[in-house]
Amino acid sequence: MLLRDLGEWELLRRLAAYAPPGQLEDDAAILQPDSGTATAPLVVNTDVLVEGVHFSDTTMGPADLGWRAAAANLSDLAATGCGSVVGLTVGLVAPAETPWAWVAGVYEGLSLALRTYGGQLLGGDCSGGLQRMLAITALGRIGPGAIRRGDGQAGDWLVCTGPHGLSRLGLALLQQALAAEHADALSPGLRQRAIEAHRRPKPRLDAVTALARSQPPGSPWRVGGTDSSDGLAAAAAHLARGAGCIAELDHNNLPIDPELAALPQGERWCLAGGEDFELVLALEPTWAQALIETLPGCCQLGQLRPPTAAAAAGSLLWQGSNQPLEGSTGYSHF
Repeated sequence: MLLRDLGEWELLRRLAAYAPPGQLEDDAAILQPDSGTATAPLVVNTDVLVEGVHFSDTTMGPADLGWRAAAANLSDLAATGCGSVVGLTVGLVAPAETPWAWVAGVYEGLSLALRTYGGQLLGGDCSGGLQRMLAITALGRIGPGAIRRGDGQAGDWLVCTGPHGLSRLGLALLQQALAAEHADALSPGLRQRAIEAHRRPKPRLDAVTALARSQPPGSPWRVGGTDSSDGLAAAAAHLARGAGCIAELDHNNLPIDPELAALPQGERWCLAGGEDFELVLALEPTWAQALIETLPGCCQLGQLRPPTAAAAAGSLLWQGSNQPLEGSTGYSHF
């Protein structure tokens, strides 16, 4: 059987058999310190960016690529509850004819992201190859508590930390793949924000701080969560599956810019465009409401419900109906 037949999620499910139970179910691995130490748990995450799959010179410069590579990994740290960044290691693969200026630009982008969000370049490796590739490993420390995909419960609100679909719109604009009549109708401000969202995404480490500030007094730390790098709907499905629930999404409260919503593909890009790097969280309603009031741009997306005879755990439905979401599976590498 070939990887394209398996698909990304079945591949990951099979690879999980080689690790301890549950080890590959979250955005990053949490390494517990030795007993008796006061050190916060260490979080480790690895992402690979491949030329022609994740980046192209036609849509971003080397400094944008470096920033984006760092941000993608830092987003996974945030989605696991990191309060601080330790640093990154970088594996660089490039053909021998690659200009040094391109490599320097990538590392300048990486360094700028680290100066912005904390941490330092820890090392890595270099190799020649047929195409350019970056393999980034990020390390951080858990903040007030861990965030796990499986920690949601029935009755939790689903909240997201910001708008979705902008990165996909930015990619379409950079590739000149949006019909002229639709591209011309967009305001200059939205065009700029969309391109910025694609080239320079912002990992939501600030949302972890906001979670701690908004936690109701006396309530235990229980936060289900993931980032939306593979799409908003895919993130909601992950949380529903981890909680043994279905996710009901409010069609009238999708986190989408009104201008983007007016495009024929706007809702699809909001749900499944991917690479928005926001957090999608499952919280008990009191905490969710407090977070929405604390964190600008945060909104309720829907709610987790017990599964039914008609809808198994992990299903996505529109709120108030039994209608499943169509065409919202998110990005798959195969």
